[in-house]
Amino acid sequence: MKKIKYFISALLLVAVTAMTFSSCSEDKLGPTIFPDVDETLDPNSYTYKLDKFLKVNYLDKYNLTFLYKMPDISTNMNYNLVPAEYNNAIDLAVLCKHLWFDVYDKVAGEDFLKTYGPRIILLIGSPAINPNSGSEIVGLAEGGIKISLFKVNSMNISDFEQMNELYFHTMHHEFSHILHQTKTYPTEFNTISVGRYDANNWQYRGNEVTSLGFVTPYGSSEYREDFAETIACFIVYTDTQWNRLMELARRGYATSASDDDLDAVYYSYYYYPDNDAEQDLVYVDERFVVVVTDEDGTVHKYWRNNRDKDGNRIVVYDVIDKDGINGEEAILQKVQIARQWFRDAWNIDLDSLRSEVQTRQATYDINQLRLMVSDIQ
Repeated sequence: MKKIKYFISALLLVAVTAMTFSSCSEDKLGPTIFPDVDETLDPNSYTYKLDKFLKVNYLDKYNLTFLYKMPDISTNMNYNLVPAEYNNAIDLAVLCKHLWFDVYDKVAGEDFLKTYGPRIILLIGSPAINPNSGSEIVGLAEGGIKISLFKVNSMNISDFEQMNELYFHTMHHEFSHILHQTKTYPTEFNTISVGRYDANNWQYRGNEVTSLGFVTPYGSSEYREDFAETIACFIVYTDTQWNRLMELARRGYATSASDDDLDAVYYSYYYYPDNDAEQDLVYVDERFVVVVTDEDGTVHKYWRNNRDKDGNRIVVYDVIDKDGINGEEAILQKVQIARQWFRDAWNIDLDSLRSEVQTRQATYDINQLRLMVSDIQ
């Protein structure tokens, strides 16, 4: 969760000051552009079925207001945002229930989220772009009571990787913030990667952060985000994804810095000199010719008997790990602290939570889940 400070310009202050000295008018104000909303469900409304589903499954059960029509007062006016599309809102509403609320009900008991869960979930169709860094905000946890999910109109229900990264991951990340805002996590966590965080430039980091002991670049921004990212990734990453993360954390990294520069950052993306595949590559030091990792996580290994487009034999070199940090060990230490915290602070088995999420992620049928809304009378 990123906090952004906003400053009022001197011009605006002058305008506000001038208004305080102007005379008061008794003219009646015109009608508001935001009409009153009748909380009574209207069976004739186009959105009736979803509205009733949200009332029964969120409001009545958890005292949680699930917003998808984006009330103006609920958003930050400094961003240009649009509401979530109705059908996407349906999908996220049923998936939130199946992959988050039902999971905690089963593992932690039905009273847990009634007591500690958020009180507002807000769906927003577009991303929130940070004008200072250019980074996107895909989720926010505010005041321990509200979670906002962005980019809802970009969701592709058939793309599990995208759904996991933008929504399921974000759900557990932001809820981790709510939990640690209620009961603080052990300060021991903050000592594991001390001196390696970069709050100003994390968005320019890549998979090299795994060798430094972080699960994601965003996790390398500060302690709290590292804690939430560690928990979210551990819960939602499949075994294949988690094992790949551990493999990357064990690897050495390479840049164009000299071999003698022990302070250099070492990258786990390796350079394969094939001009026909340049769009898939991350360029580092041409002295290291090893592996290309696709966006979907597929690792292409070019062994010593491979040849390039000109028929030249490709030599594969392992990159020596020079950062002096055992990335895998650091990540596993963080997971263990989170595991202990879940057990001691919340009486929740984090491994059982992960197992339940993994099972549901691998087996859910979105068409079957949609029936919870479409079958409402």
